[in-house]
Amino acid sequence: MASVPLQVIALPAALELIGRLRARHGPLLFHQSGGCCDGSSPMCYAQDEFIVGDRDVQLGEIGGAPFYISAPQFEYWKHTQLIIDVVEGRGGMFSLENGEGVRFLVRSRLFEDDEVEALRAAGRFGD
Repeated sequence: MASVPLQVIALPAALELIGRLRARHGPLLFHQSGGCCDGSSPMCYAQDEFIVGDRDVQLGEIGGAPFYISAPQFEYWKHTQLIIDVVEGRGGMFSLENGEGVRFLVRSRLFEDDEVEALRAAGRFGD
């Protein structure tokens, strides 16, 4: 059986931006809620400015910041590894990268069958 894969990772550009934002705002967290508009992008907040919901799932950490996803989005995306990247553009209205000229972006890849089994065995698959 494969080792338990990370459910969320960040590419170097995202890690660099997280570091800059942390230096400016202190401890951070990410939330992926789904939906339209700003909700479809990963949102970055100061940890003391966002209340995590009772049903939100912590996928892991990126750059030392916990990364949460809403329960309905987790059910939809649990077969994928979320890969957080940065691209040029405008960040979400309430996300801390707004005004930086870049925004966080979710890319993804499907887990292999053995990775899904490893996630299930570790209790990280939601069934």
